[in-house]
Amino acid sequence: MAPSWIQLLIVVIVALLLFGGRGRISGIMTDMAKGIGAFRKGLKEEETKAVDKEDMVDVTPKKDETKASS
Repeated sequence: MAPSWIQLLIVVIVALLLFGGRGRISGIMTDMAKGIGAFRKGLKEEETKAVDKEDMVDVTPKKDETKASS
């Protein structure tokens, strides 16, 4: 049983989209790769950023001196 011309047309269109020079799929994959690269670069910059002591907030409660002297 030979495929009809409509089935062949669908196969050709799918092949052009997947393997075409500037098809949609290749454009989407390029954009996705750029996005992943930017995400990794942002994570790397965040890891190397040092925290200064001035930026830190002390949340330790102060010791109550009135209770300690009794």
